[in-house]
Amino acid sequence: MTLAARTGLECSQCRTSDHVAALRYAYAMRPLRYSINITLDGCCDHRAMFADEELHRHAAENLAQADALLFGRVTYEMMEAAFRPPTRTVARPDWMEPFAQSIDAAKKYVVSRTMDRVDWNAELVRGDLGKAVQQLKRESGKGLLVGGVKLPLALAELGLIDEYEFLVQPRLAGHGPTLFAGLSKRVDLKLVSRLELASGVVSMRYEPRR
Repeated sequence: MTLAARTGLECSQCRTSDHVAALRYAYAMRPLRYSINITLDGCCDHRAMFADEELHRHAAENLAQADALLFGRVTYEMMEAAFRPPTRTVARPDWMEPFAQSIDAAKKYVVSRTMDRVDWNAELVRGDLGKAVQQLKRESGKGLLVGGVKLPLALAELGLIDEYEFLVQPRLAGHGPTLFAGLSKRVDLKLVSRLELASGVVSMRYEPRR
């Protein structure tokens, strides 16, 4: 079976070697996945969330599926303060260690116009965001994982997120902020998986309808 037939794109264009090569190139790109905790009333403030062993185990599994992390400045600095060994100042439970060790070791890309340098196994991303992220996606590997709020909004605007995971916590925060505030166009999604955790958190993964 030809590549074009497998992808459902059999057409006169697909009979050209250049077009088939382009299809192979497109399907070789590693996915960009987004994961975030939210409350039932839509709040995405991390201070409104609870964390337990199962949630951290789930987060560590997400890290294991990624070759690198993509952060904005705020998320990078928050994660560095919490999980970089030399800067750690608060004791944490033993069950948090697998996640802490994974995020400490992970390759990180940081999107920032104001930071001069990063050194937590990290590299600054500057210039055109769309072109920079497309280049990262073209590199071989399992995938990229993005966190935070503002950077994912920009990436959603550019149509660069391949999977959205919302971990919905059984809690009403009574305040914001909310996700994707200011998104200029609707993004339609299809549910691809659903997982209930013992705490009542429900993980729902979606892919964009292309």
